Amino acid sequence: MATAVEDKAAGSESFLSDAVVVRFAGDSGDGMQLTGGQFTLSSALAGNDFATFPDFPAEIRAPQGTLFGVSAFQINFGSSSIDTAGDAPDVLVAMNPAALKTNVPTLKPGGLIIADEGEFNDRNLAKAKYDSNPLEDGSLAKWQLLKLNISQLTMEAVKPFGLGNKEALRCKNMWTLGLALWMFDRDRQPLIDWLHAKFAKDPNLAAANAAALNAGHAYGETAELAGPLKQHHVDPAPAVPGLYRTLTGAEGIALGLVAGAQLASLPMFFGGYPITPASAILHHLSRLKEYDVTTFQAEDEIAAICSAIGASYGGSLGVTSSSGPGIALKGEAMGLAIMTELPLVIVNSQRGGPSTGLPTKTEQSDLYQAVYGRNGDAPMPVIAARSPGDAFECAIEACRIAVQYMTPVMLLTDGYIANAAEPWHVPDLTAYEAFPVEFLTEVPEGGFKPYGRDEKLARPWVKPGTPGLLHRIGGIEKEVDTGHLNYAPANHQAMTDIRKAKVDGIAVPDQIVELGAEGGRLAVVGWGSTFGPIHQAVRRKRAEGADVSHIHIRHIWPLPANLGELLGSYDKVIVPEMNTGQLKTVLRDQYLVDAKPVNKVSGQPFTIAEIEAAIEEALA
Repeated sequence: MATAVEDKAAGSESFLSDAVVVRFAGDSGDGMQLTGGQFTLSSALAGNDFATFPDFPAEIRAPQGTLFGVSAFQINFGSSSIDTAGDAPDVLVAMNPAALKTNVPTLKPGGLIIADEGEFNDRNLAKAKYDSNPLEDGSLAKWQLLKLNISQLTMEAVKPFGLGNKEALRCKNMWTLGLALWMFDRDRQPLIDWLHAKFAKDPNLAAANAAALNAGHAYGETAELAGPLKQHHVDPAPAVPGLYRTLTGAEGIALGLVAGAQLASLPMFFGGYPITPASAILHHLSRLKEYDVTTFQAEDEIAAICSAIGASYGGSLGVTSSSGPGIALKGEAMGLAIMTELPLVIVNSQRGGPSTGLPTKTEQSDLYQAVYGRNGDAPMPVIAARSPGDAFECAIEACRIAVQYMTPVMLLTDGYIANAAEPWHVPDLTAYEAFPVEFLTEVPEGGFKPYGRDEKLARPWVKPGTPGLLHRIGGIEKEVDTGHLNYAPANHQAMTDIRKAKVDGIAVPDQIVELGAEGGRLAVVGWGSTFGPIHQAVRRKRAEGADVSHIHIRHIWPLPANLGELLGSYDKVIVPEMNTGQLKTVLRDQYLVDAKPVNKVSGQPFTIAEIEAAIEEALA
């Protein structure tokens, strides 16, 4: 990462030379996610690389001004490669006392606080459990502090538009965004155009928000304040020429599923039920009907997966999605898909658990559930995405495995990936190898066997109603080849062994080393969204001369064929994951490797510093 440079004028640590971390925080009604999203857009248009971390409360609308109602959005943007949303912000924009109290501990020493002093009244200070006003009592001395009455400045900016006080104050996030655009030398026009498009039905409201945006920008231009408020230009990051767009993990999953269905030459059916943080996948897919996508919001999780299984039986690619609690409800139906041997993609956007747990916080605690969490011996392939862009690739891979091996596949993401955004180089789909499905349409020589097998141990896929191919499938054990009901001990043994052998035999790529050597003193093994902090931490420690490598596993089950030998080539293995040690246990079980856990279950992603500390401890 970049090195801090001294700000001569301010006499304190300033922003990083080629990367800046900004965190917008306020009440859940202050529009911080919208502000952060539009600042992300400006970063993309400026050509910066970036990573974002939306962090919002679980309550639909917590009491205003309370600590548990704080919503925040963090973005790390720069002119070099960005893999994480940043360990500690350089700038914290705090719209009220609660936002300041919950977020200022993460601000790096010497960082800049921009606070809306108009909200620091006795009532809001009491809600945030402050005994005195932190803007006045010197408790923020280790940071740079800029106090602005953003509320009053916004009211003055929008006064000509005749808005009521409540509506006028809703524009203050745009005033704040305007100031941020000035601070980082960003063009306002694309965001003004966006405002007019968003509020096309209310031109007066569009004009008021644009005026607030312009006023915040003008304040930065004209205030000429000594000290912390300065303009910083961040150069574009080097990038391969091509078409780019901002992509969230949910969008990556949705687009990848559509691409996978297209590469399989199949219509897609998505059966889902709303649950945080998985709901966005249903929202995105509902806008893609022109690609032969049917979306169905079911009355519950069980109906959602069963409708998708029915669609697969009918000749579509069935897809369903949920988070941990919903995946638990889908468990029996997943067993049905395994028994009937139908293709199905199940997306699990993990969140903090157990039970309802932490609906809006991230975690990786569903790995056991994905690999083992069904009754009976019910093996199923499991794939884990590492980033929003990788989610696109993993969704295609899940579709490929599902249709080629006639099996359900679980695709793991988490709340961090689902909500986070990054620049995405839009790929050329003509470069992807298609895997078109061939349905059985005629009675084969020797007769039709619904559970006959090909070289992949996949049974034939037959659309119902195909002449001469009448067959029975369901949840009761089937006879080898014929698919008739059969409870015989030898038959159940044979079918259980076949289903296991089919999944065990799925061809997945050999495991590569992301950074470092194949063999050495230490391997840091990760999966899913821990990629960014692990990669940066390993890069930093290697720059200091440490013998450490980074391995990141995409195919959780079956595991890559060379993984055991690869892990055995290191003296030590540590496994950072946002659970109490689930992949660690799988690796120990499969390879008898003495993998050590590095666990975090706080609902927040790992920081680079935490992984660095774990590396140092392992190498000590």
